[in-house]
Amino acid sequence: MKILMLTPYLPFPLLSGGQIRTYNLLKKLANKHEVTLFSLIKDNNEKKYIPELEKYCKNVKVFKRSSKPFTMKNVFKTAFSSYPFLVIRNHAPQIISAVEDELKREKYDLIHAETFYMMPHIPKTSIPTILVEQTIEYLGYESYAKKASPLLRSILNIDINKIRRWEKYYWKACDTLIVMSEDDKKYISNEIKESKKIEVVANGVDTKWFEEIKKTEHKFPTLLSVGTFKWLPNVEAVEFLVKKVWPIVKNKLPNVRLWIVGNAPTDQVYQYERKDQSIQVIGRIPDIRDAFSGADVLMAPVFSGKGTRYKVLEAMASGTPIVATNTAVEGLNVKNGVHIMTSDTAEGMADLAIELLNNSEKRKNMAKFGKEFVKNNYDWSLISNKLDLIYKRIGSK
Repeated sequence: MKILMLTPYLPFPLLSGGQIRTYNLLKKLANKHEVTLFSLIKDNNEKKYIPELEKYCKNVKVFKRSSKPFTMKNVFKTAFSSYPFLVIRNHAPQIISAVEDELKREKYDLIHAETFYMMPHIPKTSIPTILVEQTIEYLGYESYAKKASPLLRSILNIDINKIRRWEKYYWKACDTLIVMSEDDKKYISNEIKESKKIEVVANGVDTKWFEEIKKTEHKFPTLLSVGTFKWLPNVEAVEFLVKKVWPIVKNKLPNVRLWIVGNAPTDQVYQYERKDQSIQVIGRIPDIRDAFSGADVLMAPVFSGKGTRYKVLEAMASGTPIVATNTAVEGLNVKNGVHIMTSDTAEGMADLAIELLNNSEKRKNMAKFGKEFVKNNYDWSLISNKLDLIYKRIGSK
C-alpha cells in the first residue's frame, strides 16, 4: 500500500514523543507498506538524519519552517489570520504545492497526517485521509492559560479558541481519526458525535531495547523526572515536583537525589539545579536507558494534556517503579499498587516515593509487573499491527 505521510517534525533523532512514535511505526511497517515522508524541519542541519529514515521510507522530503516560533512574522500573521499560532508557526506553503505535485505524479492509497496542524497542507482530494492526534492540543493550552496573569490569559484565550475551532474542524474533516487512548476517544466522541470514525492506536515502547540495559548500583536513592520541555504540561509537572513534592521527600530522606532529564530545559528548570545541589538537570540525554538504569523511581506529576505518556511506558519497560498522578496514567489500564502508584496531591506523591525508596522488595515487584504489562500490551510490534489493519481497511476503500 502506498502512503503519503506528513509530520511536523523529522522523526529522527528521538528527542520527543512524536518522533519516537513515528520512527518506531515507520520501522515496524517498512516491509508492509511503501511510505513517502514529508516532514518539517527548523534547521538545515537536520537533513543529516534523512538517511536514517530512508531505511524505512521510499522517499523523504523536508520543508523548512521558521527556526524560532515567536518571530514577529508569525505573531503578525496570527493576529490577522483565522488560524491559531500553532498552525501559523508550523505552516510551510511550499508543502502544499509539493503535495499537489506528488498526488498528480503518484497514485497513493491514503494520506497520513500527524497532528491537526499538518492538515492545512493537504489539498482537496478523494484519497482517504488519516489524522493522528497524539494529544488534544487546546486542552493543554487551556490549562496553561488558567495559571497566567489576567492580561496574558485574555490574549491566550483568543488563540486557544482558534485552536479549538480548527482542531475540531479537522477531526470532522478527516476520514479516520486516530487517538492514543479510549479516554481520548470518549472525549472527542462527545465533542464531534462521530465515534465510528475514531480508532485507538496507543503509543508503544521497544521492550527488547530497554531490556538490554540493566539497573546500575548507585550510592544515593534517586528520583527521576523525564519529559521534553517544549511541551507545557512537562514544564508544569517539573515545577510541581520541585516546589511541592521534593521538599517533603528531602526532609524525610536528606541524601536523596533528583535527576531532571528532557530535551530543551528552560532557564527556570536550570535554576532548580543552581539553588539545590541535590538536583541535577541533565537535559537531553543520548540514550534514555541510562537515565532509567540509575534511577530508583520515576516521578510523573502530570495534571494536563491528553495522550499516552512515553515516560510511563519506558519506565515500566526499564523496570523503574512509578509514582504518578491519575492524569499521567490515564487510559493505560494500569493497576494502582501493582504496575504504578498514584496520588494527585504533593503530600501523597511524596509519601509514595518515600515508601518505594525505603522498600527494595516493593520496587522489585513493581518492576517485574510493569515489565510484563508493557510487553503484553504496549510493545511496538503490537501497536504497529493495529495501525497496519487500519491502513489496509481504509486504503482499500
